[in-house]
Amino acid sequence: MASRLFSLAKSFLNPKFPNPRSFSTSFLITKTPKKHKPKRPKPDSPRTRSVTPDSNKIPHFESLLARDAKYRFLTKTKEFLSKQPEQILRLDDAGKLYRELGFPRGRKVTKFISRYPLLFTSYRHSDNKIWLGFTDFMDQLLLEERSIMEAMEEDRVTRIRKLLMMSKNKRIPLSKIYHKRLIFGIPEDFRDKIGKYPDYFRLVVEDDGKQILELVNWDPSLAVSALEKEFLVNEDKVKKALKFPVKYGKDLGLEENDVKKLNLLNTLPLVSPYSDGWKLDSWSLEAEKYRVGIIHEFLSLTLEKRALIHHIVEFKEEFSLTRQTYEMLKRQPWTFYLAGTEMNWAVFLKDGYDENGNLIDKDPLLVINEKLYKLAQMQEEEEEEGEISGFREKLRGD
Repeated sequence: MASRLFSLAKSFLNPKFPNPRSFSTSFLITKTPKKHKPKRPKPDSPRTRSVTPDSNKIPHFESLLARDAKYRFLTKTKEFLSKQPEQILRLDDAGKLYRELGFPRGRKVTKFISRYPLLFTSYRHSDNKIWLGFTDFMDQLLLEERSIMEAMEEDRVTRIRKLLMMSKNKRIPLSKIYHKRLIFGIPEDFRDKIGKYPDYFRLVVEDDGKQILELVNWDPSLAVSALEKEFLVNEDKVKKALKFPVKYGKDLGLEENDVKKLNLLNTLPLVSPYSDGWKLDSWSLEAEKYRVGIIHEFLSLTLEKRALIHHIVEFKEEFSLTRQTYEMLKRQPWTFYLAGTEMNWAVFLKDGYDENGNLIDKDPLLVINEKLYKLAQMQEEEEEEGEISGFREKLRGD
């Protein structure tokens, strides 16, 4: 009797459940879509560490930089492909040009092409190879862009003249201007058009074969910076925008009026970027004003009133900049905003944007880029909506 009770109690305490494998799990969601998976925090390094603390970040500036990174493939492929013969590229070759086309190494270019079917297309050629090219819609956008470039030629020539006027010796290697032409809206074929303006430019070939673009005539009417123009309109605004504090001890015994005069001296407008400020003592306050003025004017000449640091550093020698550029710009938070990471950061000219982060003076060429970004975003939203719909259908089927 006792053994029967013990056996009954044992079966009660350790009930035998059916084999779990006999249950259907088709109703369970076993795999989360990649887009909805939580992102792992990236390790802290100069590649990921922000140049601006989270508490001081301005979202609309940060979002512009994030947008550029997101659509790097779109912009770089457009630029690279438009320069190829017949504007086509063999897909096998495209896979090796990850840097030129703006996609991560090891990824398949077909993955990026498929994201933008309204802009890029692939087809099998008579050689039985698959080629990458533009759609008819993209061809129309490129024609519109070319038309704008031709209409803005005089403006682009003026930008190049002002860059040369700011440079130390009024000369800049042609390769530097070409490499950074996109941020100024300078056309691809501008080198072929230099001969049209003998009163402005001279092309010199040095012994090593390097081509140098020199300024022929100095134009006083162009030697006025955007900051100086603003000073004539709103003096107080400019004084508040840039500050160059000088530390001085209280033991100097300065009277209140003298202190105000000293502070006023340190907030006066910059040394003109079109002056010979490069001759100043590089560690003096006036030299710092000159360098800040150079960067301010450089950014004002760009289409989007911003530039990555390597865009500016490439002209370091011509514009007499120092290694302390980062620290110098950090001291002017009223005028410049630094965004991005310590390894790859950008400088924004705050005055070029309204409070919502929109450019105040929008160059016509930027309209083309905005069309591309808008189309790309619409296609991604449609693709994402399609994935979600498919996911829901799968759930209903299960």
